[in-house]
Amino acid sequence: MVKKEANASENFGKMFEEFGSAVAEIFNDPQLKKEAKKFAKSAKASAVVLGKRLKDEEVRGRFRNVGMAAKDFGKNVSDYFKDK
Repeated sequence: MVKKEANASENFGKMFEEFGSAVAEIFNDPQLKKEAKKFAKSAKASAVVLGKRLKDEEVRGRFRNVGMAAKDFGKNVSDYFKDK
């Protein structure tokens, strides 16, 4: 399970890094990009601790809920700009 936890924590960190970069690109703001990189580094460090908690089924369920909320958010944002 250690390998799976490492992958999950790495993916978690990458997700925040990519999200921060995407938001920074939307606003084309160098300061936001800088802050997003700092946030991503912090998220990656937290992801190591998070990986250890992924054994807990309750935590895993919460992440599934977060995933669904993120998917809904992305769809809603995409739909909003499709109409514009």
